[in-house]
Amino acid sequence: MDKKISDGLPVPQRYGAILTIVLGITMAVLDGAIANVALPTIASDLHASPAASIWIVNAYQIAIVISLLSLAFLGDMIGYHRIYKIGLIVFTLASGLCAMSNSLEMLTLARVAQGLGGAALMSVNTALIRLIYPQRQLGRGMGINSFVVAVSSAAGPTIAAAILSVASWQWLFLVNVPLGVISWLLAVRYLPANGLRSQATRFDLPSAIMNALTFGLLITALGGFAQGQSTTQVVAEVVLLLIVGFFFIRRQLRLPVPLLPVDLLRIPLFSLSICTSICSFCAQMLALVSLPFFLQTMMGRSEVETGLLLTPWPLATMVMAPLAGYLIERVHAGFLGAFGMGVMACGLFALALLPSSPSDLDIIWRMILCGAGFGLFQSPNNHTIISAAPRQRSGGASGMLGTARLLGQSTGAALVALMFNAFGDSGTHVSLLLAGSLAVVAALFSGLRVTQPRVQG
Repeated sequence: MDKKISDGLPVPQRYGAILTIVLGITMAVLDGAIANVALPTIASDLHASPAASIWIVNAYQIAIVISLLSLAFLGDMIGYHRIYKIGLIVFTLASGLCAMSNSLEMLTLARVAQGLGGAALMSVNTALIRLIYPQRQLGRGMGINSFVVAVSSAAGPTIAAAILSVASWQWLFLVNVPLGVISWLLAVRYLPANGLRSQATRFDLPSAIMNALTFGLLITALGGFAQGQSTTQVVAEVVLLLIVGFFFIRRQLRLPVPLLPVDLLRIPLFSLSICTSICSFCAQMLALVSLPFFLQTMMGRSEVETGLLLTPWPLATMVMAPLAGYLIERVHAGFLGAFGMGVMACGLFALALLPSSPSDLDIIWRMILCGAGFGLFQSPNNHTIISAAPRQRSGGASGMLGTARLLGQSTGAALVALMFNAFGDSGTHVSLLLAGSLAVVAALFSGLRVTQPRVQG
């Protein structure tokens, strides 16, 4: 059994299993962005204020962040396929509840449940890919995963706009129900069982509670800071975060199989890859949040023009991510990641140095550089994070991969707000310079991995 799992699945089953992962992750990533477009409509329909309606988005994100590592730990214990199937059931049922919600409170609670289901899918998806693909082809699986995340992130607003043009906002959530049922049927038939299980014999509830509080307070403090909450409230959240975080980490250091994988963070290749991931996603979010303001305020472009000019970024990522998945079989991930982040940094600095009246082509080639660089980096980095961990700790590695992405994105969004507050109209320009600098830091972290031995999956 172990030998079969370590060599991946036979081809017919492999295709069914990867289709299951693609459908689940598409739904989970899409629903992180799809509600943004409909917020004004939903707020009006449910008689909620615009400020209160933000919780429709925040509830989903916070639920994912606070539960990712706990669900990844359970995946190591009881099987990734079980966590994934439970996640599909919860996500599908919660999507139905979202569609039936007739108040902001009900919709927010349904979004929390949907976030927990989404977290179950995100927490073990890359661990499952490690079981689905043979060791020598793991990079291809990671490339497909990166491609799906890029497509879903980019297509979210477009799909939402298309649905809203022909149907009510409830259909943003209802479309998940048939997709969820199909995914679950595929999961039951095709997903493999873990070859090796974690040495943990029980789930540590105090660790799970402290994990939720630590990451929940971190995201809340970052969000509050970005939205201009009172300094007293943000400082109080940070102080509480430091206290809970201290006891949380101290507890993890004493456990043989910790929920926060501090044991994996002792592996230089793993910790360098996590640092690279946080810096890269922070740089990406800094750019993607500030660029619409930059193009409209500084460059005088319309909303439609801005949307079209931003499109080359995700398109370039979509093209490069699968290619990078193939290259990882031949080129060291540290070099690929450093080169990719270097290309992205060049694109970001080039955007910051745009002339006052640039042509569309001036903007488009810079966007392509950013997207191509990020696509070249993401697949090898994900491959390294998963492969650097022992096989029975793939769930913990998968959970840390998702957590690093969300932490980077949340920090990047908060930094944009800081730049706006500190530099006014120049904040967008400074944000791009900071994003380029963070991409350089990510390239340096990635370059340090070249000194580490290559991993084979």
